[in-house]
Amino acid sequence: MGDFNESVVLDAIRRVPEGLSRVELSALTGLSAQTVSNICRRLLNEGLAREGGTTSSGAGKPRRLLQVNAEARYAVGVHLDPAVVTLVVLDLLGKVVARAQQPTPEAAEPDPTLAGMSESINQLIADSGVPSDRILGLGIAAPGPVDVESGLVIAPPQLADWGRVPLRDYLAGATKLPVLLDKDVIAAAVAERWTGVAADTGNFLFFYLGTGSGMGLVVDDVVLRGFSGNAGEVGGVYAACTTSALVGEAIEEGVLGAEFKPAGPRDAEQSLRELCRRAAAGNVTAGEIIDRWAVRVGRGVVAAATLVDSEMIVFGGPIWPQLAERFLPVVRGIVESSPFVKKIHPTAVTTTGLGVDVGAIGAACLVLDQMLAVQPQSLLLG
Repeated sequence: MGDFNESVVLDAIRRVPEGLSRVELSALTGLSAQTVSNICRRLLNEGLAREGGTTSSGAGKPRRLLQVNAEARYAVGVHLDPAVVTLVVLDLLGKVVARAQQPTPEAAEPDPTLAGMSESINQLIADSGVPSDRILGLGIAAPGPVDVESGLVIAPPQLADWGRVPLRDYLAGATKLPVLLDKDVIAAAVAERWTGVAADTGNFLFFYLGTGSGMGLVVDDVVLRGFSGNAGEVGGVYAACTTSALVGEAIEEGVLGAEFKPAGPRDAEQSLRELCRRAAAGNVTAGEIIDRWAVRVGRGVVAAATLVDSEMIVFGGPIWPQLAERFLPVVRGIVESSPFVKKIHPTAVTTTGLGVDVGAIGAACLVLDQMLAVQPQSLLLG
């Protein structure tokens, strides 16, 4: 209970960058003044919080404000996409302090890919200048399906020869860090909840567009993971919602030549960029192909948003910047005209504010979220 209350106070301070007084924290959390005072003392002693300025509410002594000490702890995140590997180091407020990116090996065989990832992680930490004793851990965002309990990535459709790969344990051994593994789309939803455009709503849907597609759901401020940790695996439902499928459609209709036929995920992403360039230049058929894809996705997110009564729909992922200009008006139109989306509240459709790094930021946020955010399940008796 003490740890839970400490997380409640720290989370409250984190959400108000300018700081909160002890009186405000007591009113906001419902904890007694004495409990808040004790927790604040511990947070200050541990270096997680610092005093920053004062506030006055009329007569009486000005109250000291508490703020999160962003440099007290850090988290590392790595996003394995079949086309690109992205790595970040975040401070305690979710700000990126170091970043690196590299193409996923074309063959993407597990052993060389994992060796390259571990080297890049250790190099990024060294380059960041962050003291190693302040790093809480490493988060991994990987394409599904995943076995979160065992730390395995299990035969992702876009990664050939990846049967049951012990991604978590390999990177834990290579980096000497505590490691968490989750699906990329779930990690992205955690990022939005922690530091993105959805930080102020506890009910939203995140639609991820990369080499494949996926959907993350947050309901009542809880990220839905499902029985096996693979909730939101919609690639099989929307089989045409992959980069390769879209490029294949463009080649079939003669918008792209046979030379754009992708040999792997990285090629598919480059071919998609060309398709988007031609659509932007006025190629009608290219535009229609992308618009049809937007309609398929739009219908899917409307159904999901209706099911869980979402307040917001957020789009992001490695290929989202190429698609956003045409996708957003189409999806917004579908949401606004849907007879199923609840009319008692608006449903915003927007773009992630975290850019193409949302998966890697989400991976690091897995660590911050588990270590520092409020976890109601921690109150359950075993």
